[in-house]
Amino acid sequence: MSRLKAVEVPQHLASSYARGFGEEGTAWITALPALAAEFLDRWELKRDGAAGAGEASLVLPVLRKEGTPAVLKLQMPREETAAAVIGLRTWNGAGMVRLLGHDPGSSTMLLERLDGARTLASIEDDDAAMGILAELQARLVRVPAPQGLRSLGDIATEMLEQVPQAATALADPADQQLLRGWASAVAELVGDPGDRLLHWDLHYDNVLAAEREPWLAIDPEPLAGDPGFDLWPALDSRWDDVVAKGDTLRIVRRRFDLLTEALGLDRAGATGWTLGRLLQNSLWDIDDGETALAPSSVAIAESLRNR
Repeated sequence: MSRLKAVEVPQHLASSYARGFGEEGTAWITALPALAAEFLDRWELKRDGAAGAGEASLVLPVLRKEGTPAVLKLQMPREETAAAVIGLRTWNGAGMVRLLGHDPGSSTMLLERLDGARTLASIEDDDAAMGILAELQARLVRVPAPQGLRSLGDIATEMLEQVPQAATALADPADQQLLRGWASAVAELVGDPGDRLLHWDLHYDNVLAAEREPWLAIDPEPLAGDPGFDLWPALDSRWDDVVAKGDTLRIVRRRFDLLTEALGLDRAGATGWTLGRLLQNSLWDIDDGETALAPSSVAIAESLRNR
């Protein structure tokens, strides 16, 4: 078998790139096997297991020349991948997977190998799982954001500009009112957007078991801002299970309490920035053609009322 055929691209990754990036994405996927072969060779890596893939990257378990387990991660160069490298270098392994190598031209990364089969979602006790995530998040946001990252202030300003038009796309007047209410909460906070280094996507499936520490975060999408804007992925974790338990408001409020206490956040500010995150998600949904707010967003907003 030739080196170019040694790496098979999962169909869901190819579909994701075609859907998200059109011809550019399809061309990148076509060249991906050759790119993988190039870096296996250049960095003297040996395949050590089946390939994995998310929506945006191909992940190959490998062994380094000296036998150390690692992961080769390949993704199309974008603003998000450049930000990830900035964040990984700044955290330098403190609560976060360690960056072992990076090629700026292709955005290819060599990362510390964690236990990809055991995420924080494997812990059934929700308080225990949320407590672990909260402790990790508190460590991550303790770090000041370095230069070169997007600012929450800029993002929040852009969101507020989009709201008047976006609200008209919602079919239910109650949804329109909610969206405008979330925007009002952001408008009160936009002047003080914060300066911490945020993960932006820290949920149960982005925390993996490890050897160097019991648990480490992966897949950051770093941003400079207020830690309150970083709570929503945790609040939304394992959402189907939350709904199935029939006690959504209590569970979300409990999670919010654990997070804000661990991070030492002002509860009113954290509530406002969480509503800002719901606003951001809703604007993205509307841009994709949705005409109603996501039920999970409505439920989380209801849970945080008067918190």
